[in-house]
Amino acid sequence: MFTGIVTDVGRVRAVRDTNRDRHLEVETAYDVATIDLGASISHSGCCLTVVDKGEDWFATEISGETLAMSTLGDWAPGQPVNLERAARVGEELGGHIVSGHVDGVGEVLSVEPEGGSHRLRIRAPRPLHRYIAPKGSIAVDGVSLTVNEVLDDVFGVNIIPHTWEATTLGLLKPGSRVNLEIDMLARYLARWQETA
Repeated sequence: MFTGIVTDVGRVRAVRDTNRDRHLEVETAYDVATIDLGASISHSGCCLTVVDKGEDWFATEISGETLAMSTLGDWAPGQPVNLERAARVGEELGGHIVSGHVDGVGEVLSVEPEGGSHRLRIRAPRPLHRYIAPKGSIAVDGVSLTVNEVLDDVFGVNIIPHTWEATTLGLLKPGSRVNLEIDMLARYLARWQETA
């Protein structure tokens, strides 16, 4: 589990296809000695398992399902990546509960300055858009955000200056693709209504 509070912006060091999946290496400012093999780390919203590591990098494997449901298939060396280590019991929960299971890919429609902040308008894929509600939570590229408004399949979020500078969100422009994870409560409520 994660909180959607990014703690490092890493950089893709290498990507290669293997017989099984895709191998990804990421450079990080984390103290890699404290990362166990088998640990879960959120990569721009996708929970991936650490399978190897070096002095300033770690490696994961990406399944076909993750490649199909996220932007990770587009990644190449040099790609900046929002990173978050798994939450620990007893630590402050600064964002919202995020599973690291991306629900789909959205498209940034506009990026507009708004005071010191920036307003993003993002189109969500159908039928995922039904689970996004004003004042609800959503993770965009692994960042916990509050939904400001929703109009059909388009929603808006406000990015404060700290988040704009401390994550990859400041690099977004119209046409950018982003990983979306809807609020976990919305996911389970929708499933309950389908089976009720």
